[in-house]
Amino acid sequence: MKQFGYRDENGSINNWMMVSIGLIVLSVILGGLAIWSYISYTNQKTNVDNKISVAVASAKKTQADADETKFTEREKQPNRQFVGPDDYGRLTFDYPKTWSVYVSSAVGNGSSYQAYLNPVSVPSVSTSTQQFALRVVIVQQDYNKVISSFDSLVKSGALKSSSITVNGATGVRLDGNFTKDLRGSEVIFKIRDKTLTIRTDANTFLPDFNALIQTVKFNQ
Repeated sequence: MKQFGYRDENGSINNWMMVSIGLIVLSVILGGLAIWSYISYTNQKTNVDNKISVAVASAKKTQADADETKFTEREKQPNRQFVGPDDYGRLTFDYPKTWSVYVSSAVGNGSSYQAYLNPVSVPSVSTSTQQFALRVVIVQQDYNKVISSFDSLVKSGALKSSSITVNGATGVRLDGNFTKDLRGSEVIFKIRDKTLTIRTDANTFLPDFNALIQTVKFNQ
């Protein structure tokens, strides 16, 4: 009877030890899962916070850029009017008030008329690679001859040619690469015995150029 009782007590101890070990293992597993869950949550929260920060920063930059664009456009208003010499057809058009004008050639005696417009200040006109917001040139050359001077660029695909009509005057518009340094748009009109060309040297100014061209007037 004593021996049987001893085995029963020993069996109870073994069962208790197994339960204890099981609880310990379970606790370790649950603890590990808790730690893993916390780490995973922390990482996800960090990623979400980073994404939110990036999104907020991007939204702020987008808004700032939009505000800057609106401010820049408002600063251009109201437009000023460009007026060319009477002997050269009295060319007029509206341009942003933030642009400056420089006339580089005197008129008369068969010379060409050249004017340059650019935001704030007009850079030196001594280099052929210098970009301007607008070039205005009136030459005493045949209209068709001036247009034909661009034939090779049109045939090569560097320039695209199309017809344009503004305030009753019909001319030619060229868009593309005039040189490796100058990519923009140009319009060509006939003014009596002279030829007018108005060009922007960079697509940055294309919206202003398109608006400006619609206001072009001259004595035909």
